[in-house]
Amino acid sequence: MKIKTIEQSFTVNYRYQLYFTSGLFSIDNPLFLDIITSFKTGSAVKLLFVLDKGMLVHHPGLEKAIAAYCHQHPSALDYTGCMVVPGGEEVKNNGTHVDSVLEAINSNRICRHSFVIAIGGGAVIDMAGYAAAIAHRGVKLIRIPTTVLSQNDAAVGVKNSINIFGKKNFLGTFAPPYAIINDSEFLKTLEQRDWMAGVAEAIKVALIQDAKFFGYIREHTRQLRYRDLETMQYVIHRCAEMHMQHIAQGGDPFESGSSRPLDFGHWAAHKLEFMTGYQMRHGEAVARGISLDLMYAKLLKLINEEAFEEIIGVMEQLGFDLQIPVKGKKEKALLLEGIREFREHLGGQLTITLIKGIGKKHDVHEIDKDLMLEAIHALNNRVKLKVL
Repeated sequence: MKIKTIEQSFTVNYRYQLYFTSGLFSIDNPLFLDIITSFKTGSAVKLLFVLDKGMLVHHPGLEKAIAAYCHQHPSALDYTGCMVVPGGEEVKNNGTHVDSVLEAINSNRICRHSFVIAIGGGAVIDMAGYAAAIAHRGVKLIRIPTTVLSQNDAAVGVKNSINIFGKKNFLGTFAPPYAIINDSEFLKTLEQRDWMAGVAEAIKVALIQDAKFFGYIREHTRQLRYRDLETMQYVIHRCAEMHMQHIAQGGDPFESGSSRPLDFGHWAAHKLEFMTGYQMRHGEAVARGISLDLMYAKLLKLINEEAFEEIIGVMEQLGFDLQIPVKGKKEKALLLEGIREFREHLGGQLTITLIKGIGKKHDVHEIDKDLMLEAIHALNNRVKLKVL
């Protein structure tokens, strides 16, 4: 039997930009208008805003400011309204929130030449981005992240997702946003937990890519902990820059392979979030996950005691609680299930990123579970002794 084949390859070029500003929806700030008109001129572009309820508590005038800004430019900005959704991981755990955004996209006739603008923390941006990506096979998205973690990491990439089956980010898409806008005004009203949580992601990317950047964080722990905005803005800028460079130059932006170095410390972090009912912030879980993998790397003799203590010391000075909150065999076994789920999420060969020095990533393809249990015990004992 003769088989005929038609084969064709093609390349799609993606481009998106990250902007930094302050007071985005002040009437005299032209940035948002310029971004929309860079997409299309000649007729007004429909805009649907999805707002984080938790963020609005601290910025109660934002809805009015958005409406006033859009009404100031009616020939370019067609404001269809704002919808408010819960903040935090709750918004990703319940599919009804995706449905509500899809309903708003439909009822407001948001098309592929319109924009969904997501304003909030990383979870809201993930959820709204997922809805935008599946509506009409892709509605344009602008992300306006409002936390440190979303400004330096979560909103910077090309992924959108929600949680299901007790697994983080099980449903999702790869869909680059049209633009990301970091507004420093949102950082000023963050709770301390949300101010600090994002620094864990900065430590992560520094440890696997840039020893000099880790040195900057080490030298500025006090400024970061006590909310120096200029220092934090530098950390956000550098972290986001490295994140975007990895996506563009890493050779695998849509993760078709089995290596995700930007998920250093995340196999445990994702499981810890789930095990605590998402009461633990993502960045808090990442700090613990990094510390656990560092202890494991030390037991493997990939890193020495000096490097381990230097890194852990920085995280402690920043105020992170590094205790792994698992007790007894059952909870420890449940945490280690995160390794299997991580491999399943990646597909193919298990690849866990560790480090063999500050700024030097090192991938391993298997985890010695007995040694990882020893790492949990050793890390928790160290933290206890430090407290005593």
